[in-house]
Amino acid sequence: MSIALWCVLVAGLLPILTTGLAKWGAPYDNARPRESIEVLAGWRKRAYMAHLNGWEAFPLFAAAVLVATIQGKSGVAIDLLAFSWIFTRVLYVACYVGNWPTLRSLVWTVALALAIAIFTAPAWLSVN
Repeated sequence: MSIALWCVLVAGLLPILTTGLAKWGAPYDNARPRESIEVLAGWRKRAYMAHLNGWEAFPLFAAAVLVATIQGKSGVAIDLLAFSWIFTRVLYVACYVGNWPTLRSLVWTVALALAIAIFTAPAWLSVN
């Protein structure tokens, strides 16, 4: 299995880890999980917002890796792009939690560009 496909698994787990970060050490009532989220503030609230964005970013990335793989373009270039996407998403979470909105937006844009590059790789990548 390619590194890019393993990155899809990591990308699917990243929002779960991010919400765990948001809830870690905070008062949490599993009987009323939505109400527990509503009272989060500061970095915990931002971590939860990063969690939501993680779910929003995941489908395009997963589809992009699958498209590249199905089209026979899974290789070092796709693996590197996918790993770079994971790295930028982790950096995105750090920027969100750290309250650096301008840098966060820049990192989000880079991650989006990487997903688009992976998706379109079968059109521009000439070697496997």
